[in-house]
Amino acid sequence: MRRRTFLKAGVAGTVLLAGAARIPAAAARAADSMAARGLSSADRVVVAAIAPVMLAGALPAGEAKAKAVASVVDGVSQAVAGMPPATRRELGELFMLLDLAPTRRLVAGVSRPWPEASVGEIAAFLQAWRMSRLALLQSGYHALHDLIVAAWYAQPESWPPLAYPGPPEV
Repeated sequence: MRRRTFLKAGVAGTVLLAGAARIPAAAARAADSMAARGLSSADRVVVAAIAPVMLAGALPAGEAKAKAVASVVDGVSQAVAGMPPATRRELGELFMLLDLAPTRRLVAGVSRPWPEASVGEIAAFLQAWRMSRLALLQSGYHALHDLIVAAWYAQPESWPPLAYPGPPEV
């Protein structure tokens, strides 16, 4: 190994370790902020990108789709805000993992920021997590799935295609 290569590797390793040292601090901040309220603005971007892929075929078309996605994001945020603190912390860690570029690329396989990610890229990530051998990734998928699907089907605009008249009136 040449001296120059050795020095480059040393600098790259230092930068990597410095970045890795910041991840637990970022996770703690994300978890603490989620513990106080629903989704952060970064978390909302992740949900807004994943929801149309996960709800493909269920959402309305055209301009109504953007409104429906926004209502799903609001519903997920409201659901998260009502969860126990330990659950909110875990979800904060999940969203932090999906939001940070290096971990998003490594763990989710999504190379571009969420608003720029293709439908195919997001669908592949969801399928990979759904079918993963790792129970932790499957749990992450199921958490996202349950939150997003529940937030959509709790909206009255999702009921007519299902011929659901709504909850009974008391």
